[in-house]
Amino acid sequence: MLSRTANDVYWMSRHIERAENIARMLDVTYRMSLLPYRILAPGEKWAEPWALPLIINGLATSYYQRYSDLQAENVLHFMTLDASNPSSIYSSLQTARENARAQRGAVTIEMWESLNDTWLAMRNKTFTDINAGGVSPFFDWVKDRSHLFRGITFGTMIRDEAFSFIRLGTFLERADNTARILDVKYHTLLPSAHDVGGAVDYYQWSALLRSVSAFSIYRKIYRDLITPFRVAEVLILREDVPRSLHACMNEIYEIIQGLSDEGRLEPERLAGEIHALLHYCKTEKIFEAGLHEWLLGFLEKIGALNAEVDKHFLVPSYQ
Repeated sequence: MLSRTANDVYWMSRHIERAENIARMLDVTYRMSLLPYRILAPGEKWAEPWALPLIINGLATSYYQRYSDLQAENVLHFMTLDASNPSSIYSSLQTARENARAQRGAVTIEMWESLNDTWLAMRNKTFTDINAGGVSPFFDWVKDRSHLFRGITFGTMIRDEAFSFIRLGTFLERADNTARILDVKYHTLLPSAHDVGGAVDYYQWSALLRSVSAFSIYRKIYRDLITPFRVAEVLILREDVPRSLHACMNEIYEIIQGLSDEGRLEPERLAGEIHALLHYCKTEKIFEAGLHEWLLGFLEKIGALNAEVDKHFLVPSYQ
C-alpha cells in the first residue's frame, strides 16, 4: 500500500474523531457552565470552565493571540467555526473531507457521500445559526455524523490495509483525547473539602464521564458515589469501556501487529509495551505514582508511538 494513501485515510479518520471529541468536550463544558458551581470562600477562586477545552487541546496560546479575554462565545466560535484554528470542528471536517477526496479509490462511495454531505452542511453553518438553534443540538449533530461515518465505514469497506489505517487513526486519536480530558479535568474538578460528596462534586464528575459517553456505563458498574478513583479505573483500565485507554490500546496493538512485518518492529514493540502497561496495571499503583504523572507518561508513550507510525508507515506528518 502506498504511504500517501495510508497517510490520507489515517488522518481522515483522526480528524473525524477529533471533531467528535471537540463536540463532546464543548457540549459538556457548556452544560456545566449553566450550573451554579458553589459559593466561594473569601479569597478563593473557581477555575473558569471555558478554559478547559483550550487547555486540553493545547490551544490557549493560539486563543489569546486572537482574543484578549476568556468568554464563552469566543471560545465556542474559536473551537467550532474558526478556519484559522486547525483543531476546530470546521477545520477538522474540512481536512477529513480533503483527505477522503484525495483517496476516492481507497474509500467506498457511501463513505465519500457521507463525509462530503457532512462538510457541505458544515461549511454553510454560521455562528448565528448555531446559537439560534442551540449549541447542544449542533454538537449532537457533529457526534451523529461521526457515528454515521464510522458505521458506514464498518458496513461497506473491505478489510484491507486502508481499513486498518482508518481504525488505527481513530483509536490513537481517541486514546490521546481520553487521557487529556481525564488529566486536565481531574485537576480542575478536585473539590474543596466541604464539596466532597456533595451535589457540585457529583455533577462535575458526571460531566467528565458524559464527555466520553461513560456515565451510563459507570452507573452499571458502580451504583453508589462517583469518586476520582473509580472514574480513573473506568477510563483507564476497563477494557470493556469503548473509550477507555485499555480498550483503545487493545485495538491499536492488534492493528499494528497486522500491519507490521520483520522490518517494522518498533511500532509493534511500543504498542505492545503500552498495552502490557494497561493490561497488568492496577488503579492503586496509578494513584501511588500520581494520576497526573502517570497520564503524562502515557501521553509521552502515545506520542512516541505516533512518531513511529509516521516514520514506518506514513508520509512525514505536518498535521
